[in-house]
Amino acid sequence: MIAFLLWILLLVICWPLAILALILYPIVWLLLLPFRLIGIAVGGALAFLKAIIYLPARMLRGHG
Repeated sequence: MIAFLLWILLLVICWPLAILALILYPIVWLLLLPFRLIGIAVGGALAFLKAIIYLPARMLRGHG
């Protein structure tokens, strides 16, 4: 909601910049999407490594 209100404020102050931002937002979102997917994959791989490293200690404790 705050982003929308800021966009409305930008529309009032400088409408060409607001229209340009409205057009460029989906393009920038699509360009950044692969980096988000890589971040999710790296986070999953690190969580998997953490689980493997902590597995012996968890088994010795007897509860998860």
